[in-house]
Amino acid sequence: MLRRTSLAGFTVSSKSAHHDLVTSADLESEKLIVETIRASFPDHDIEAEELKYPKTGSRWVWHVDPIDGTVNYAKGVPFYCVSVGVTRDGEPIVGVVHDPSRGETFWATSRGGAFLDGRSIRVTRSMEMRDALLATGFHYDRGRPMLDTLRTIERFLLGGIVEVRRIGSAALELAYVAAGRLDGFWEHRLKSWDLAAGILLVREAGGRATDRDGHDLSVTESFTVASNGLLHDRMIEVIRSVGEG
Repeated sequence: MLRRTSLAGFTVSSKSAHHDLVTSADLESEKLIVETIRASFPDHDIEAEELKYPKTGSRWVWHVDPIDGTVNYAKGVPFYCVSVGVTRDGEPIVGVVHDPSRGETFWATSRGGAFLDGRSIRVTRSMEMRDALLATGFHYDRGRPMLDTLRTIERFLLGGIVEVRRIGSAALELAYVAAGRLDGFWEHRLKSWDLAAGILLVREAGGRATDRDGHDLSVTESFTVASNGLLHDRMIEVIRSVGEG
């Protein structure tokens, strides 16, 4: 649907800030996903990026990002995805990240492993920061979070890592950590719909996903650090050195 809409055309507007975009495709995609969930699981709760849905009090919650990477989508940059995660009592149970541009689907189940189009995936085995390819993103708040991210990038680069990437889709970057395409990722203030699928992918692929203090990551809004596990403590050390500096 998203590829078809990108060719047919869509409208674009702003939400919390001029650079916080939403398209008609976001709304159409979310409607389709929510209707599909409701048809099979009418009693489950849904937390989605664009609209609010009545709470049922269910132990089961679907976390839906209809387009993660909306700015990329709106500008024709082919790095965006659909992210759907399911939690039970707050714990991730199922996660799916679908990349329409490349036709790739990443998915994981609790204690069932992580996969890319049916092939088992694992995080990298990099043990030294000098071998690390990292990624990050910028929160829509262009105050302290943005400045801290820029300073953290500087410290990582001056510390001798390979490179830092900014793909523009947190869910896709988490999937890339799980698939061994990135060694690590960090970002301020991600929401449940950004996190729920990606953190399960990373964990089931053998990596770690925590907050900036090293505590296991929940699906509430959080500073997010994900890695192959081997580089995790060093990443947190650099990230915290900026916040404390």
